[in-house]
Amino acid sequence: MADTAVADGRRLLAARLAGDPDLTEILTRYDRWAPDLWDGLSVVYDAATVLPQVIEVIARVHLDRSASLRQRDRERLLRPDWFQAADAIGYVAYTDLFAGDLQGVRSHIDYLRDLGITYLHLMPLLTPRPGENDGGYAVMDYRSVRADLGTMDDLSALASDLHAAGISLTLDLVLNHVAREHEWAMKARGGDPHYRDYFHVYPDRAIPDAYEKDLPEVFPAFAPGNFTWDDGLDGWVWTTFNEWQWDLNWANPDVLVEFADIIGFLANRGADCIRLDAIAFTWKRLGTNCQNQPEVHALTQALRSAAHIMAPALLFKAEAIVGPQDVVAYLGQGEHAGKVSDLAYHNSLMVQIWSALAARDGRLLATALSRFRPIPVTSAWATYLRCHDDIGWAIDDADAVAVGWDGFGHRSFLAEFYAGEFDGSFARGMHFQSNPETGDRRTSGSAASLAGVEAALESGSTAALDTALDRLICAYAMVFGFGGLPLLYMGDELGMLNDHTYEDDPAKSDDNRWLHRPEMDWTLARHDSGVTERVFTAIRRLITARKALPALHAAVATEAFVTDDPAVLVFRRRHPAGTLIEVYNLSEETRVLWPGSVSPLDPGPLLEHISGRTIDLGAPVRLPPYAAWWLTAPE
Repeated sequence: MADTAVADGRRLLAARLAGDPDLTEILTRYDRWAPDLWDGLSVVYDAATVLPQVIEVIARVHLDRSASLRQRDRERLLRPDWFQAADAIGYVAYTDLFAGDLQGVRSHIDYLRDLGITYLHLMPLLTPRPGENDGGYAVMDYRSVRADLGTMDDLSALASDLHAAGISLTLDLVLNHVAREHEWAMKARGGDPHYRDYFHVYPDRAIPDAYEKDLPEVFPAFAPGNFTWDDGLDGWVWTTFNEWQWDLNWANPDVLVEFADIIGFLANRGADCIRLDAIAFTWKRLGTNCQNQPEVHALTQALRSAAHIMAPALLFKAEAIVGPQDVVAYLGQGEHAGKVSDLAYHNSLMVQIWSALAARDGRLLATALSRFRPIPVTSAWATYLRCHDDIGWAIDDADAVAVGWDGFGHRSFLAEFYAGEFDGSFARGMHFQSNPETGDRRTSGSAASLAGVEAALESGSTAALDTALDRLICAYAMVFGFGGLPLLYMGDELGMLNDHTYEDDPAKSDDNRWLHRPEMDWTLARHDSGVTERVFTAIRRLITARKALPALHAAVATEAFVTDDPAVLVFRRRHPAGTLIEVYNLSEETRVLWPGSVSPLDPGPLLEHISGRTIDLGAPVRLPPYAAWWLTAPE
């Protein structure tokens, strides 16, 4: 039946696109990806019924796709690994905080290009609900831009300018939920049964209570529980995140067809990558925590396959902040290998870098990363030191035990350390969403403030400031040197500190994650001395060094280990173009690197790519505080 249905779909697509100059190209893409599309649909739905609906979307999107974007499709098909390459560098920003609006971003493209950026992720900019909106993740309209930021035409113009500058554009697409004010939700509240079935609605608490037995609370402090009574629905609606964010019913194939169309719409506006927000929550199963269910990967495969047919320049990035045992599946495992998201966030790397810096010990990092299963060679990790969100201290108990630590105790230590409550801490962060029942405490704070720059400036100590800046750059060197696509969070390249002005804004004051979401300080960006200049110069040096190293292509995995000294961490990347050895001192004390401790490089002069120096590991070498060395044998 599958072969017949796929063949019927091809004929339908050919009929819808009769006379299109690129018909042969899209039919070739259909032949390549239609089997994956069918397989994904068939796991969840009656694929024979849904496939023609998806093909109608594909045809419509293709017909609306501009000549320039069709040419971009051809170019990206010839270089499908563009996002994996060593020269791929990401930047993440809120449009308004970075430059006021979309036109403002256009005026700062030169800044991004000069920094070395090739990938720009603009945080939620589609129209959210009025008032509280979870930082833009409660979307009211997927087909319009937030009014104060501009219009869809402005977005298309920005994308075109970015493309001309060699920069790709990433946009957020929230999959798990919509705002209560979204058209679908409004029609459901108005009594339309078709749209009521877009949501999980129950007449009483019987089924919600059965689910609640296994469901965690994402925001226990201000959004307890996972269901909300709505008078308009006359029922309990699933609301994982907030009462005004309604979870969608992905068991309804109409929801998938809607999102296929939305994805095509955003691709035709120039998006090169769609960040699939809250993807881990999309499938519900009684008796589970309703995260990471197998159907999630089948749905993603179906959407990605459709996207490859209608807009093959488009990537998928999974926002799956889940445990190490679950996250690899979002890049593809088993039957879905290489068929789901192209990128996924390496949340564990971020957590482990901060853990290693606090403990001055890389053993837990090396242990945790060694347990990750391989990812498809066509995919990549998105690596980062900080982002718009809080840091959840996702330390696995088994990993902690493996190095002789207590998992709960270490998580508590990290929460206290990065809130500046632990004796001797260099950090200036704040607790976020403390849960007294579980002891869970997450952390807010900018990268520079968490790394000690704020505390050093307060102390007036030049030595403390030098140490803090070295620590910050060492951390970013690990992010840029791990492989994958490194993401630079807006302002980190300037060493921007915590911003407490959010406390004076009623719309933000109850969410201290705004502590690390400051407005871009363009005065600092133009400054040519002091902390800003030192951080900016160091980040640019890392970017330049990275772009010249083929060994940092994402198809190669990173091996992490420590030497006999737990404070000396090593990343090893074995690439056909040559092995790269990275050495990091995780402490503020000078360490010694002994001959043979970072094999397989032969003893003798080695090129250190960040500084351009030559280093000989044939004899004991002093490793300065927070040193970061990227070493290869000279050509």
